[in-house]
Amino acid sequence: MSNAYVIDAVRTPRGKGKKRGALASIHPQELSAATLNAIQERNGIKPEIVEEVVMGCVSQVDDQAACIARYAVMSALWPNSVPGYTVNRFCGSGLQAVNNAANHVQSGSMQIALGGGVESMSRVKMGADMNGRDFNIGNPNIQKHYNLVPQGISADLIATKFGISREEADRFAESSQIKADKAIKEGYFKKSIIPVKTEDGTIVDSDENPRIESTFEWLSDLAPVFKTIGEKELDAIALKSYPEIPKINHIHTLGNSSGIVDGAASVLLASDEGIKKYGLKPRARIVAMASTGEDPTIMLTGPVSASKKALAMAGLKPEDIDLWEINEAFASVVLYTQKSLGIPIEKINVNGGSISLGHPLGATGAILLGTALDELERRQKRYALITLCIGGGMGIATIIERI
Repeated sequence: MSNAYVIDAVRTPRGKGKKRGALASIHPQELSAATLNAIQERNGIKPEIVEEVVMGCVSQVDDQAACIARYAVMSALWPNSVPGYTVNRFCGSGLQAVNNAANHVQSGSMQIALGGGVESMSRVKMGADMNGRDFNIGNPNIQKHYNLVPQGISADLIATKFGISREEADRFAESSQIKADKAIKEGYFKKSIIPVKTEDGTIVDSDENPRIESTFEWLSDLAPVFKTIGEKELDAIALKSYPEIPKINHIHTLGNSSGIVDGAASVLLASDEGIKKYGLKPRARIVAMASTGEDPTIMLTGPVSASKKALAMAGLKPEDIDLWEINEAFASVVLYTQKSLGIPIEKINVNGGSISLGHPLGATGAILLGTALDELERRQKRYALITLCIGGGMGIATIIERI
């Protein structure tokens, strides 16, 4: 089996996911295409050597309908010979796309593949693909067997079950904003970010979502987002699966949950043969990839099991990992993962995360891999582990090694 090498990773800035967001005027196909062309230009490759483009996208309707990976290839004006397909593993879609591309080159069936993702949350609203149906996707038979609730209730359930307080969540959210602000000011993201031109000619070259004014005091004043719907009926549904818990403590707010944004990313991968044939210089090696299933009620605990599985596959321990990128879907998810695996907090999301920078659902996993790689290079460290919680009760993790 061949190695899978990361040749390069790029991303767009993240724009706020609303009508007047920085990237709202750009069609998601074009947003993806910008990352494809940037990969091509930065690495001096001919696009026809790419044997597959895999893109993650969650809400595959409206502007993101059909096969956005193929349409991204077309929007980039790449040769017709370059195929593409789209994957949906909810918030893990972008990392799953990278893992799929890595699998392709590891297997020997391809020499060059590209994985990435896109989500335009300003143009295609979260949940648009559910067509107004409930979180059981309109299938009452599922609800007979699983006590399904929205992710926010699950995040609060994690906080309650594992003793994570509102203060801890807000302190973590504040640190995410501080780290992101420093990373932007110090130019830590410049290696991966590509400038994007909007319809009116404006050049967007920095993330729009961070709010440095999100101090602990400001965050503490925000109301819990899921308390009202939880106490109305959803808490009772979740607690059917956890009868030992008398009441859910609702700690999550708009300030300690991930931001809704637009964004796209691409990661170029090559096999041993591919780097020799095309004279490519690898930046990292894919060491291990894992996905796991979890209880779909509590739903968001997957980063722990997925990380353990990836570490076991790699023959590594948590202490061997220099940098962790744990998606900040909700503060409790990161804090639960950190406590469960005994990770020093200073190794986690060192340049902020989705609470400060935003979470473009289908792209985030690919973005995090690029962020981790850039930081490994900046610090001259060896291993990074990227992991995300996933709707429906799943987790995904990938370990990379800097070369």
